[in-house]
Amino acid sequence: MEKESNKRSFSAKRKEGSFQGKRTTKGSDKPRRRFHSDDEQDNERPARKFGDKKPARKFAGQRGGGTGRPRKAQFDDDKPKRRRDVTAESEILTEIVNKRKMEGRQAPRKQKILSLEYEEQYGPIRLNKYIANAGICSRREADTLIETGAIKVNGEIVTELGTKVMPTDEVRYGDRILQREKPVYILLNKPKDYITTTRDEFDRKDVMQLIKGACKERVYPVGRLDRNTTGLLLFTNDGEMAKKLTHPSHNIYKIYKVELDKNLKTSDFEEICNGVELDDGVIKPDELAYVGDSKREIGITIHSGKNRIVRRIFEHFGYEVVKLDRTVYAGLTKKDLPRGEWRFLTEEDINILKRSLGKKSL
Repeated sequence: MEKESNKRSFSAKRKEGSFQGKRTTKGSDKPRRRFHSDDEQDNERPARKFGDKKPARKFAGQRGGGTGRPRKAQFDDDKPKRRRDVTAESEILTEIVNKRKMEGRQAPRKQKILSLEYEEQYGPIRLNKYIANAGICSRREADTLIETGAIKVNGEIVTELGTKVMPTDEVRYGDRILQREKPVYILLNKPKDYITTTRDEFDRKDVMQLIKGACKERVYPVGRLDRNTTGLLLFTNDGEMAKKLTHPSHNIYKIYKVELDKNLKTSDFEEICNGVELDDGVIKPDELAYVGDSKREIGITIHSGKNRIVRRIFEHFGYEVVKLDRTVYAGLTKKDLPRGEWRFLTEEDINILKRSLGKKSL
């Protein structure tokens, strides 16, 4: 009788799921692969959960090789590559820029930047910041002053927080007129073809371009000169002084050198000295004189601040003003100040202005 074998059948082992192969590959101690039943959990490798990303497939042409769809060609060698004509574009842009420079215009992007700079320098400012910049107190304390009615703007009490004021507005705290920045005074010898304005919607040349970068404070012209009129023009952020310099009651005198298209007749000369009746009233110059040998060049001293007053006086008698130059303004002269240049006023210059307003020197 044959001996009964202790070995179990292969099929039984497969059903129980407990088969463990003991054969190894030649030259290796690695056991054969183990088969698991459906009920047995694999503790060595956790099951993939919902939401886990599958490992990326490797397509043909990628690093690591593998099979799959071929890599898409990025360029078609049969078709010629189209390149931008950079040279042509550069020539067009250069032509546009040069044309704008000849016309004295800024590029559109620069216009936008200048517009923002204008709003920052010459636009409105919050009242509490204005008071703080004047050195009175902090912004929070300034809000308290505003709420209590201690601040006046152009003669009216302002109690609303968030109120904005312009550089030309008069802000008072008690009897004191506040300056939102330290006072700055600039004297310009204005050339021809520049208009007296802080901003021009037609993109013409203005006097602010001539003093650009002179100071960080916001200054503006005192009075105005026509586009074709040259000579002295004062800029400042001192609102109180600017107001008094332009008010006719202070009799601020200006001296102009006039060149006419023809000689000034003696009869017209005497009539101008006696006073000229224009549409807006009688104008009498403080002084009138011939300059040089020619009677076409006239010197006139006047304190009126009416618009185009010197030109209108001579046009009333049928003369055309060819050149008009303001040589003296409130005691300040053009000495050592070439055309188109500017300079800061010295303490002596400021004292001259204050004396012309009837103020004491510093």
